[in-house]
Parts: sequence; structure tokens; C-alpha cells
Amino acid sequence: MKILHVSGARGWGGNEQQLIDYIPELEKLGTEHIVFGVTNSILHNRCKELGISFIEAKKKKLNKFANYLYLKDVVKKVKPDVIHLHTSDSLTVYTISDLLTGLKTKAVFSKKGMGSRSSLLSKYKYNYKNVAATICVSQRVQEEFSAILTEAAKKKTIVIHDCVSPDILKDTNDAEDIRAKFNIPENTFIVGNIANHTAAKDHFTLIDTADHLINTMGRKDVAFVQVGEYTKLTDELKELIKEKELEKHVFFMGRIAGAYRFNHQFDAFVMTSQREGGPTSVLEAMLLGLPVVTTNVGVVPEVMVNGTNGFICAVKDYKCLAENLAKLIDDEQLIEKFSELGSNAIKKGFMAATLAPQTLDVYKKAMQ
Repeated sequence: MKILHVSGARGWGGNEQQLIDYIPELEKLGTEHIVFGVTNSILHNRCKELGISFIEAKKKKLNKFANYLYLKDVVKKVKPDVIHLHTSDSLTVYTISDLLTGLKTKAVFSKKGMGSRSSLLSKYKYNYKNVAATICVSQRVQEEFSAILTEAAKKKTIVIHDCVSPDILKDTNDAEDIRAKFNIPENTFIVGNIANHTAAKDHFTLIDTADHLINTMGRKDVAFVQVGEYTKLTDELKELIKEKELEKHVFFMGRIAGAYRFNHQFDAFVMTSQREGGPTSVLEAMLLGLPVVTTNVGVVPEVMVNGTNGFICAVKDYKCLAENLAKLIDDEQLIEKFSELGSNAIKKGFMAATLAPQTLDVYKKAMQ
């Protein structure tokens, strides 16, 4: 079976990591994979490094008229059994290309998260007849997404969670020394966060959490280390850190490839997102034995039981996040409990080798 993956991503996030993590496990099941994406994107470079076949889109951007026609040529050349669409713009290109040229190949679309709006074009493409299945990353995404789907399209949705690659369990102690970089004392508790600086990730709540824990609760023995790609929000976030006098406690590192490696240096992991599909970073942290405090988004309620293998707080509830981090700082036994039970939960239901056969089954049904 041959799969043509289509992605319009130029940056790097959970969607792209999932694509890279799933392909090796799907190859073990006898499938062949080709990626059609943006020239010189991070995904393009990662595919080169890993030896994954890559076809470059025209115009250095996927959603261009030239690619509506070019996709037909790519399909003729590759002859895929299924086209797997990984981004919203890839679904746009597929839909328009199929309408214009008749691709005659069914598609599978991966829905990773929920946007804050849905246009008429979005509703049309999400309900497009030749999308044979939509893979939703969590039950919550499936429920919210169904609100804009026809009854026929709802029946084509299926939940397959984000996976975690077994590669992250290998020795990953080669990351830059955080304590040395930011001069963090040895007795300081390090809280990590890995997320790009987007509105959905809500780093403003992250800073409010740090402010409440450090300035209001008086916990000066804690530092927050944030790893993620900078955006137009970054300057505003940095100003807020200065305003709250947190420069000695909150540190930004920017985007770093293989950011999960820093989990070995964190004492706990916090996620403050207000809108999520996954997030993969929480699954990775749990697998590596980090206790997690997170907002109630995405797949969180499907993998975590509040107070049993992690702490869950309402979106934007920085007081809850801070207070639960304080509990971890003061309770080594609680850390050990969350570490063991959290890691076991990921190993049981979220590893790539476990979930890849489910994806293969979706491909087989799409072919029919």
C-alpha cells in the first residue's frame, strides 16, 4: 500500500512530529510513504535526514493555484492508494484539485485541533464527499468538530490519539545544560513547558501561574523554563515577565529541535493551553516520568485522572496550576506516584507501535 502525505506546514509543531513518528511504524506494517510539502520547510529537511521521499510543492507554499493542478501530476506519478492530508490548507488543495482535475483517489484527513472559526469554505471542505475518513486526535476534537459536519461526514470520523515515538526513551542527555545556561541554583525546582508561542498555547496563563506561585505564594525556589518557537506574541510575553519582575525565574529558550530532551532536566511539566488537540508534549513528558500539571484540554481527560497520575485544572485557572505545582514541590512521594502511573498510561495506550495499526485500518477502509 502506498500513501501520499500532504502537508502545508512550514514551521514545526505536533502535526509534523506525528507525521514523522508514525511513518516508521507504518512502514513496518508493509506500507510505502511519500510526502508532498513545502520546499525547504523543517518537514522537508527532516524527511531528507530520515530518508523519507519528499516532493516539493510549487511557489514555496502549498495553497497556490499552481499546486491545485500540480497535485494531479503528483498523483499520476506516485499512484498512491490513499492521500493523507495533515493540515487545513492541504485539505483545501485536495478539495479544489479534485474538483478541477478529478484525482480519483480517496483522502484521509487528520484533524488535530479546533480553530476558533469556520468559514463556508471550511465547512464545505470538511464535509467533502471524497474525504473517506477524518482522524480526530481526541474525543473532544471529534465532538467539537462534529458541530460543523453533516450526518454523513460525522459517520466518517474516528478517534486515533497522537502517538509517542519509542525513540524518546533512548539516552537523551545531550541537551544543553539549563541550570548552567540560566544560572539556576541546584536547589531550585525547574518547571518545564514545551509549546510554540501561539494564542492556543496561552503562555499568558503560564506567566500568571509563575507570578502567583513565585510572587503571591512566595515560592522563590522555582524556575520556569519555556521551549518553543517565537511568534508575534513573544515580545508581549517578555514584557509581561518584566512587568511582574520574573526575569530571574522565567526563561525562554526559543525553538529547539528535539525539545523533549529537556524533560530529563525538568522536575515537573506544566501545560497552560486554552485549545488543544493533543498535546504531544504532555504525552512525551509523562512517558519520560515527569509529573504533569495541565489545563483540561484535548486528550488530557483521556490519559490523565486528576490527582492520580497528574493534576488537571480549568482553562486559564492559574491559581489552580500554581497551587498544584506547589504540592509537587513539597511532596517527593507524590512526584514518584505521578511519574510511575503517568509513564505506564502512555506505554499502555499511546505508543506509535500500538496506534499505527489503527491508522493502517483507516487506510484500508478508505481504499474500499
